[in-house]
Amino acid sequence: MHFNTKLVINANREANEAGDVVNPIHISTTYEQRFQKELRYFYGRGENPTREHLEKTLASLEDAKFGLCFSSGQAAGAAIGSLLVPGDIIVSSSDIYGGTHLLFKEFKQRGIDVKLSPLTSPTSVRRLLEQRVKVVWLETPTNPLLEVSDIHEISTICKEKGILLVVDNTLAGPVVQKPIHLGADISLYSTTKSIAGHCDVIGGALILNNEAVHQRLFEYRTATGGIPSPFDCYLIQRGLKTMAVRVEREVETATKIVHFLETHPRVEKVIFPSTHNGIQKEIVRKQMAFPGSIVSFYYEGNVERFLDKLRIFTVAVSLGGANSLIECPAKMTHRPVPEAHRKQLGITDNLIRISVGLEDFRDLMGDLDAAL
Repeated sequence: MHFNTKLVINANREANEAGDVVNPIHISTTYEQRFQKELRYFYGRGENPTREHLEKTLASLEDAKFGLCFSSGQAAGAAIGSLLVPGDIIVSSSDIYGGTHLLFKEFKQRGIDVKLSPLTSPTSVRRLLEQRVKVVWLETPTNPLLEVSDIHEISTICKEKGILLVVDNTLAGPVVQKPIHLGADISLYSTTKSIAGHCDVIGGALILNNEAVHQRLFEYRTATGGIPSPFDCYLIQRGLKTMAVRVEREVETATKIVHFLETHPRVEKVIFPSTHNGIQKEIVRKQMAFPGSIVSFYYEGNVERFLDKLRIFTVAVSLGGANSLIECPAKMTHRPVPEAHRKQLGITDNLIRISVGLEDFRDLMGDLDAAL
């Protein structure tokens, strides 16, 4: 079954006794034991059919064996920490989502060390992998500077050393890139973003093949209770059905916006995966089906006045929704990141990040032009 068909056809459709085209929402918190032919449902914090349908669909998108859904992307990321003990080390991309910085701060308080470094070169990754490193954590493309890492090459190095490779694929999404296909051990998603796609539900997911790791993460989630509600799972599953057509439209519009911004006198520099050069360009070509729908650029002017003049774009954090969003990372998504680290990376106060939505591209470019 091809990717677009998997998005639309219900997981477990053959087990649907009523023939529902849309999977039922199972809201029960507990289950009658005597009515089950095969005893597998006990309590909703552990097992829920609606959640399982979504997990199977998400896993199928990367041809993986297992999916686990969480109450948010942060909850999914926190579950990774349950695989580690004090003294273990995570090696992570240095340009990462602001919430991931907060998550790593919590890990450090539990005795888990985190080393941040640009992971754009497999050679540089190899040099960082000392004995206590247990996890390599990639964002690719990174947020908000859109740097890319070679997932396949880095996965080969990690497998040699018995290190778990986690790829936060939230910014790209499974239409653009499939980390499990490229050798990653775990794909991490905030399903809030392009997967659900309508800015109306928060969720997270981990996709993987390793049965033992899946079981440990399942036990952790059951114990700590970071589950999405059945209604949340329904909304995410509904969003999935249109994900491919949404993303393709958003990429098309984003490409037009990039061409517009590149010629504007008030724009210092535009950052977009398809405009990368050298090795970065080759990585994009090799592992990304599309360049994505996120555009970053440096604005030569007063950022607050620019944002205030916009009428079509919504000034808000998040990405991957039907609405086009725009933000200043240094003052919004990446505000938790220490200022010195932000400046070292290039996340300056005049860096703008756009998440392109589904509005007519002429309205979006007209809005940008007027505000610029």
